[in-house]
Amino acid sequence: MFDPKLIQQDFPILQKKVHGKKLVYLDNAATSQKPTQVIDAMVEYYYNHNANVHRGVHTLSDESTQLWHESRKVITDFFSCEDEELILVRNTTEAINGVVYGWALDHLKEGDVVLTTQMDHHSNLVPWQEVCKRVGATLEFVQVNEQGELEVEGLGVRIQRLGSRLKLIVLPHVSNALGTHNPVDEIVSLVHQTLTPKPSPLILIDGAQSAPHIPINFRKLDVDFFIFSGHKMLGPMGVGGLIVKKELLQSEKMKPWLFGGGMIEGVYTDHTDFNPDLVDRFTAGTPDVASTVGLAAACIYLRDLGMEHVEKHDRELVLYAIEKLTEVKQVKIVGPTSQKHQISKSPVYYGTGKNQTISKSEILNSKTNLLPRIGSVTFLYEGVHAHDVAQILDSEGIAVRSGHHCTMPLHTKFNWPATVRASFQVYNTKDDIDALVTGLEKVQQVFGKK
Repeated sequence: MFDPKLIQQDFPILQKKVHGKKLVYLDNAATSQKPTQVIDAMVEYYYNHNANVHRGVHTLSDESTQLWHESRKVITDFFSCEDEELILVRNTTEAINGVVYGWALDHLKEGDVVLTTQMDHHSNLVPWQEVCKRVGATLEFVQVNEQGELEVEGLGVRIQRLGSRLKLIVLPHVSNALGTHNPVDEIVSLVHQTLTPKPSPLILIDGAQSAPHIPINFRKLDVDFFIFSGHKMLGPMGVGGLIVKKELLQSEKMKPWLFGGGMIEGVYTDHTDFNPDLVDRFTAGTPDVASTVGLAAACIYLRDLGMEHVEKHDRELVLYAIEKLTEVKQVKIVGPTSQKHQISKSPVYYGTGKNQTISKSEILNSKTNLLPRIGSVTFLYEGVHAHDVAQILDSEGIAVRSGHHCTMPLHTKFNWPATVRASFQVYNTKDDIDALVTGLEKVQQVFGKK
């Protein structure tokens, strides 16, 4: 049975007191806490198996190499991709830059178009600005509406108009600032249907905020790149993944962007032959085996909880948070608070009602009538800057994130100086949300807002 109060016992840091009060950690979209199982797996590696991989014939090197490959297998199973499709990197940002240097600079040219969104994180925006600047391509944006959802009306016509000029579509699976769960399945289907039989653009999905909360099946997503960070999904910092369709790697359309030892077959004074094994070819230098072991332990932890239960729990918390925060009259929630179906014929996430506030039972009992939001609830507090709100909450032991959440264009569009974000994980409870609402009463007391 999924019981967040029992789950809390696996996370040592949640026993910590902050300003003499129980820690209520609601900053999971920035980074999640780590269970004992992840910490122990990494410690055990360093205590008993630490050695460089692939470069020794001694026992420790063999053990380290075996753990490296076993951990990769756990991770690829978690994301339903092939072992050769996973390139381990430090984080989502490095994964995006991997696509920039491994694919984009060789395949984008003057006049081409990269289509991204106004809700993208800076890490999935700035690299594309730089690429377009260097090659003379154009960066275009899917707009975000007042409800915090992508304006997908007319997207098919737009894609058809761009035609072969459109080389890459970049989408956040879940917005880190708004919690919006974008209809990726529908958009991908729309792209392929619109441009068939013409060559379709490649599609990159930023899964930094989806991998911790919903089941991910890379094969079923039918995209070219999927990226994630381990530290947001209960794993250690310093490890993440870039999943690439195998045919892009085999055809060498996607090339290594880091070079050195470990990824070579033979080195000569006038040339180098790279390793034909795709895993080795994209692993230059010494990999972070301990962090990979830790990420695998996190995948096992989430797998054993059941990602369908993780998703259900998360959606319940989001709905409860919206319900309770709506009762605070100084609070204005930003992002989706009602169901809205924008792309017809394939109701994957939204259902068919237009602007209908949905009930808790609809979220828990129906896969086709879901609030298009997961992971977090973001809000403004009338008359009080977000940083002041966060600082007062911290005095009550409540950790939230304040600022523009690396989405300055989004905040500029809606004239938000900064917002407060409460984001959730498997160990959070409704009691944590109640504590957040109680903490906001102190904001009212300090600033005299009525």
